[in-house]
Amino acid sequence: MVIHDVLADETTGYTTRHQVSSGGVERARDLGLWLSKETSAVLVDRLPGSAAYPRQSGPVRLFKLLPGEIGRYRANFRFAVTTCQCNPSWFYEDWLLLMANGEIETDGFLARTPDHDVDHRVHLYGGAIRPRRR
Repeated sequence: MVIHDVLADETTGYTTRHQVSSGGVERARDLGLWLSKETSAVLVDRLPGSAAYPRQSGPVRLFKLLPGEIGRYRANFRFAVTTCQCNPSWFYEDWLLLMANGEIETDGFLARTPDHDVDHRVHLYGGAIRPRRR
């Protein structure tokens, strides 16, 4: 799994910080993802997290990766950092996660179209569905 995490924090004037990392099952759990096996397939579920918006009431199945398949998951979140209800601050995250079941070529995430593509990006203060970029 490769993660491209974009963070915009109110305390830094919403200057974005990018981080690319990779990992396996442990890193996935840190992000609130649950990976499990079903014979040779990998099931990828998103668990409820601490985001202020959008709220998620229960686990959501993102996809089932068969051997050799690639999945892409995109989501964004708004988090509240509150030491006092009178002075909340916010930070935002925009995720792009790429996962594969098995080994792939070095440029596999870039060269191939994902077999599964889930886009849960939203307007972070409610409203209409986030418009797609072209």
